[in-house]
Amino acid sequence: MRVPLDGLPERVTVYEVGPRDGLQNEKSIVPVDVKAEFITRLADAGLTTIETTSFVHPKWVPQLADAEDLLGVLPRSPDLRYPVLVPNERGLDRALANGVTEIAIFGSATETFARRNLNRTVDESLAMFEPVVRRARDEGLWVRAYVSMVCGDPWEGDVPLAQVASVARRMMDLGCSALSLGDTIGVGTPGQVTALIGEVVGAGIPLDRIGVHFHDTYGQALANTLAALRAGVTVVDASAGGLGGCPYAESATGNLATEDLVWMLDGLGVETGVDVRKLAATSLWMAERLGRPSPSRVVQALAPKE
Repeated sequence: MRVPLDGLPERVTVYEVGPRDGLQNEKSIVPVDVKAEFITRLADAGLTTIETTSFVHPKWVPQLADAEDLLGVLPRSPDLRYPVLVPNERGLDRALANGVTEIAIFGSATETFARRNLNRTVDESLAMFEPVVRRARDEGLWVRAYVSMVCGDPWEGDVPLAQVASVARRMMDLGCSALSLGDTIGVGTPGQVTALIGEVVGAGIPLDRIGVHFHDTYGQALANTLAALRAGVTVVDASAGGLGGCPYAESATGNLATEDLVWMLDGLGVETGVDVRKLAATSLWMAERLGRPSPSRVVQALAPKE
């Protein structure tokens, strides 16, 4: 039953991160043909923005070492967007050589995670991103900025809202087109999310450029998403079947499951263009190939009963 609530957007863009953020944390290497079919099935379910892979050095994320091979076999359509994560200029070179038109950079709101994830301070990471964004924009690419650890850090604890907003503003000032605020370890709660979005908007970043990226470590991802939507956000990151985490932060468990998000939005009358049953079938298919059940509650509920 669809029962709308006042104060919500009519439509939400689901930014699917399963093929990149989900599979990068798997212990096993998923074959290219399986990844390609996964992405094809996601698109068939109605997802139009699918972050496919990362041009990071294979030594650090071996699960995504096949980026070039994967991009070479993906179905192409004017309606499909395939952003890729690019950590530095070498990654950008590879992305440009493979015809990529949309990229993302991944920064941190905290110093400790910046050092652990990028082996740099926050200032040093921004200096590294500057030529990446400049060159990408010169080549006509769309660029997204991820800011991680926006609600808490496993080493530093609470992260001041003003600190997050400052890093976000500096990343956007590089020339990025969009921003994703990431609760990497899933500790945020709705009041904090509402205040954070207000702080970021107060720093001069328009709502229509802001997306949210929640992990469900403490079961707060859907509640936090609803708070973000009420604050005016219309882009939500999610991972099919709840795949993923973060290889550099052990307390970061799975992402918000795309099925759980779409089920909630369907019930609220918010359009996404995604067929939740096709999507759940895709995640069941992928879970079989990974050899373990999907953590998504909607996938579990819609799974065929034996």
